[in-house]
Amino acid sequence: MSFEFEIALRYIKNSGKNLFTSITTIIAITGITISVAAIMVTLGVINGFQSEIRQKILDSQSHIIIYGEVYKADIEKIEKNIEGIEEIEHISPFIISQAILITQTRSVGSIVKGINTNDEFKVTNIEKTLKYGTWETRNSGIIIGEELSRNLGVYIGDDIILVSPKFESQSLSIIPKMRKFKVKGIISTGYYEYDSSFAFIDINDARTFFNPDIKANGISIKLKNIDMTEDVKNKLRKLVPFYFSIKTYSDINKNLFAALKLEKFIMTLILSLIILIATFSISSNLFMITIQKTKEIGIMRAIGVSQKSIKKIFLLCGIFISSIGIFFGMILGFIIMEVIKRYRIVELPSDIYYITKVPVKIVGGDILMIIIIATALTIISSIIPANKASKVDPQQAIRYG
Repeated sequence: MSFEFEIALRYIKNSGKNLFTSITTIIAITGITISVAAIMVTLGVINGFQSEIRQKILDSQSHIIIYGEVYKADIEKIEKNIEGIEEIEHISPFIISQAILITQTRSVGSIVKGINTNDEFKVTNIEKTLKYGTWETRNSGIIIGEELSRNLGVYIGDDIILVSPKFESQSLSIIPKMRKFKVKGIISTGYYEYDSSFAFIDINDARTFFNPDIKANGISIKLKNIDMTEDVKNKLRKLVPFYFSIKTYSDINKNLFAALKLEKFIMTLILSLIILIATFSISSNLFMITIQKTKEIGIMRAIGVSQKSIKKIFLLCGIFISSIGIFFGMILGFIIMEVIKRYRIVELPSDIYYITKVPVKIVGGDILMIIIIATALTIISSIIPANKASKVDPQQAIRYG
């Protein structure tokens, strides 16, 4: 144990003997404790929401999507080419197109996806999002999102007219392609954009209705490891013709993920200011210790202790106080997050958030970041009183201290 460490530890222990210094020390520790707990809980909740949103996206979307206006030979060639990529677990060809859904009183624009349900369930978790009815898409069955069903005013068993953006010629007139479908199921992914615009039909019905000449115009891909999406995307780019779009789930939702990252950064910045304010009390405490220990500082300087060592002693004092606050702040933060996870202290309206309780997720990297930020701000706040202590005149300190 170094000389500076021993002196700093003794100063912190002895600060409790002076009432005023003891109070400022308690205030400093309490401030750090509360601010560290606050930033921990806030980041935990943000991480929880991000995790929930990411999971809801993955419930309805595959890891990678290949899409393009293609001919039958193209999609079959792509399927054959990507068979050799070992990171791929399953694939699911699909047909996707915009369409208009019409009921007796309403009409809504929609994205209609033709799927083979057996294949689709292997590449997404869309199966578990079913809220009402069944996933029976054969015999002109259609599955729609919960918000879309509200907008159309339809429920299980009701009929919907599907109108294609493409027209067909009959005699001397050109009319839009139309076909009646029956609502067989309603899904709720918890992702508003999906629930308000997507509808699913059987891939054979989609092929007949939209374009009988193609087998599919897209392929959904599930990977064995989701962290390999970018690597597999790069491999696919070499195997798939340039006129195909290849997108990961992150690419499709990049604006959303960017907004979530920005939100987390801004909250971290704001809450770091709270820690900075709390460290001011550490600075005040060190000034008080400097005044109390002026004579001792003078004696140490007189016997040859360097200004650098004096400065180090007071920087260590600040770090000791901060460390105590960080330790208790971590404990308090973990307790609060555990309470939030176990008990529904805050009830969320499910029709808005699609979840009923606040999600919390603890990330090790965030804990390390909080410790680094709190320690760094403590050192910054301790520099001025440490410099003041190191510049104490030995003669004046011994004579008048």
